[in-house]
Amino acid sequence: MRKEAIYHRPADNFAYAYDSETLHLRLRTKKDDIDRVELLHGDPYDWQNGAWQFQMMPMRKTGSDELFDYWFAEVKPPYRRLRYGFVLYSGEEKLVYTEKGFYFEVPTDDTAYYFCFPFLHRVDLFEAPDWVKDTVWYQIFPERFANGNPSISPEGSRPWGSEDPTPTSFFGGDLQGIIDHLDYLVDLGITGIYLTPIFRSPSNHKYDTADYFEVDPHFGDKETLKTLIDRCHEKGIRVMLDAVFNHCGYEFAPFQDVWKNGESSKYKDWFHIHEFPLQTEPRPNYDTFAFVPQMPKLNTANPEVKRYLLDVATYWIREFDIDGWRLDVANEIDHEFWREFRQEVKALKPDVYILGEIWHDAMPWLRGDQFDAVMNYPFTDGVLRFFAKEEISARQFANQMMHVLHSYPNNVNEAAFNLLGSHDTSRILTVCGGDIRKVKLLFLFQLTFTGSPCIYYGDEIGMTGGNDPECRKCMVWDPMQQNKELHQHVKQLIALRKQYRSLRRGEISFLHADDEMNYLIYKKTDGDETVLVIINRSDQKADIPIPLDARGKWLVNLLTGERFAAEAETLCTSLPPYGFVLYAIEHW
Repeated sequence: MRKEAIYHRPADNFAYAYDSETLHLRLRTKKDDIDRVELLHGDPYDWQNGAWQFQMMPMRKTGSDELFDYWFAEVKPPYRRLRYGFVLYSGEEKLVYTEKGFYFEVPTDDTAYYFCFPFLHRVDLFEAPDWVKDTVWYQIFPERFANGNPSISPEGSRPWGSEDPTPTSFFGGDLQGIIDHLDYLVDLGITGIYLTPIFRSPSNHKYDTADYFEVDPHFGDKETLKTLIDRCHEKGIRVMLDAVFNHCGYEFAPFQDVWKNGESSKYKDWFHIHEFPLQTEPRPNYDTFAFVPQMPKLNTANPEVKRYLLDVATYWIREFDIDGWRLDVANEIDHEFWREFRQEVKALKPDVYILGEIWHDAMPWLRGDQFDAVMNYPFTDGVLRFFAKEEISARQFANQMMHVLHSYPNNVNEAAFNLLGSHDTSRILTVCGGDIRKVKLLFLFQLTFTGSPCIYYGDEIGMTGGNDPECRKCMVWDPMQQNKELHQHVKQLIALRKQYRSLRRGEISFLHADDEMNYLIYKKTDGDETVLVIINRSDQKADIPIPLDARGKWLVNLLTGERFAAEAETLCTSLPPYGFVLYAIEHW
């Protein structure tokens, strides 16, 4: 056995409380190196005749990435505490892996050898809102979704969709425009809306906040926002707002005070200022988002700043009943601020969804004391590289998705915010080189994967555009310019996701990933419900064997409704280039 590859730590994604009585334990080993693993576990105080008493249970391999296999066990300790180790088998070789190293036999004279989960405290649980796991989100960039009230449009606004956007152009999108098109979202199957910032700001994107307590007048007023949220709730749609607490805008009153009064300003400690007077060239002498002078970084360790921002967070929940906060540049704010943020907003509304914008490994923010989820860009990277860019093979893709899933606890994955694109990335049809077939596969995988999927406005009708500002074009409302086939595809997948719990909450298992033909087979399982997904990501027709003993079962094609009994020992499905099929497997 390759001992150096065997790894466990009694925390984070390797050992965690799944619920108030259940522990999940994982072990990592070198890929294809270990035949089987048993979990050795017991209560630390259970002794008889001078020997520690323990039990053994088999662990199951839940997946592999490029380098490692991952093993899993679920335990319900009767007294909510546990000591444990692992017994590994490879051919004739046997090893006992403990916190103190490797042994040939199980040590029973002292529990100090073993990994320790001291006590399962409910207060330490990671608990994301349950409703998120069933939600399909729709991200709206308000300035570009719909113009419902031209009388409040900014001066110089262009006619809707008359030209491609620039970093500074306006087209008059507003909150009334969203209200006017809620039935469109309901028809699509959307149950959550994520709005990029709506607070007063001079820009079209509003990520340079001037007043955190006011709706931007070009979007409407507070009454319009209240109407929007109430109408959404009536239609079963949750609403998440975007908060920019890492930095403010140049027009933010406290920063203006510092700019005018310098070192004598009472707000000078609200920011990270290196020296006075303030200057912007060649680079700002105060901390900013990136090096943008108009976005000075807030000092969230300052008690006054902290109180101000926490009041903002609770105000919009208390007064407008929003359902979530998406937190911009969340990784650049101190952890202590986010702990207090969670405590205050959850005390006000326990099932509010806290979503952080983090593009990298986010485990430090997902331990139950800060965020409910992060924007799952590692997922985004994998699906775009496989389906859209065709940069990686089916096996490499399956490995990457397994790596993503095993990077976090299961209860974190269940609430992950899975996106294909956003206001910060190129449109998916553009990334796919204009190939609608590839876009369909992207949506298929996203809407059958573990977590909470989000659709960027207009992607479902085939809008195009490169990076910002091209990805922020006006929503196309002319039916003749919408891709109705793609829209129907997304609508059908959302409906199937709602109908089959396994597609929303089931465990994913990759059954086969063929590198030569680039086809992929995986299943989603929840209890006795199983859905099989087969994807041909190649430009050739493929006859694909189904690696499943389906004898004695019905196979139901979820896209066509066709139902047939599986009587042969081997089954095969024929798929066109970039084709796919979903089968529900039902017992006779």
